[in-house]
Amino acid sequence: MSGGAVTAFAPGSVGNVGPGLDILGLAVAGDGDEVRAEWLSEPGIRVLDPGHPDLPREPERHTAGLAARAVLERAGGAAARRRGIGLSVRKGLPLSGGQGGSAASAVAGAVAVNALLGEPLGRVQLIEACLDAEEAVAGRHADNIAPSLLGGIVLIRAMDPLDVIPLPVPAELYVVLARPEQRMRTAEGRAVLPREVSRAVALHQAAQVAAMVAALALDDYELLGRAVDDRIAEPARAGLLPGFAEAKAAALAAGALGSSISGSGPTAFALARGREAAERIAAAMAGAYRARGAECRVRIGPVDRAGATVRREAGAPP
Repeated sequence: MSGGAVTAFAPGSVGNVGPGLDILGLAVAGDGDEVRAEWLSEPGIRVLDPGHPDLPREPERHTAGLAARAVLERAGGAAARRRGIGLSVRKGLPLSGGQGGSAASAVAGAVAVNALLGEPLGRVQLIEACLDAEEAVAGRHADNIAPSLLGGIVLIRAMDPLDVIPLPVPAELYVVLARPEQRMRTAEGRAVLPREVSRAVALHQAAQVAAMVAALALDDYELLGRAVDDRIAEPARAGLLPGFAEAKAAALAAGALGSSISGSGPTAFALARGREAAERIAAAMAGAYRARGAECRVRIGPVDRAGATVRREAGAPP
């Protein structure tokens, strides 16, 4: 554990994926967060660079710092306690943008520190460490953490004990993300969720999640699109997101398989079959936001299949 540093990258993600509130998530190739972990002479965890002027430097308030601490607590080891760890964050994801930014920072921080320690923790333990970090800022849910760490599309079957199931990814599946110039803290989005739902709504949601799992297993794009039908979170949150309804309608009119809110928003997502369709849908969604007077940034990518990755510098353990 002498010398060297480790940098980990974690991709952004779409939480819920429509009807899968807190239980479905997918990683999107392209943008993500990076965390560089290095040894320091003084004990403790220090956030050397929080990654954005609006993010805290206190490790107990930054998800990368919280995740690093959780990894150290699980890994133990006297050597780690005698020395300190410095974290430098590069934010490639928007703050409060509904693209799994806090989860990606937690995942990159946990993976980087775990690699610096010689990888004592397995994937389930790393997810649990990230859950400890996310709970402090966004609630205890793994639908962004798990795909950011593992890649692909995942189902969170249970939280206690944790049971994460990777799902098949259709080869031509693309994701369109349209983010208007708005921030939406996860806590705000969760505050408007209904405390109770009717039996009819509960059965509908269960049927759509089951249909999504079946569609992914069968490579059935049309069924996948039909299943993106959320009657719990989307109706509650849509009123907080000016332009979302128009962007969703534009996406569907342009040929999207399905469309909904990415996580708590404000980003809207759409699923497409093939890049050409995705580009057409992205243009339609951006145009819909502009018609409402809102600037919008769009990006397109396939599902990220790799998840978190590590880059080691000289002297770091293999």
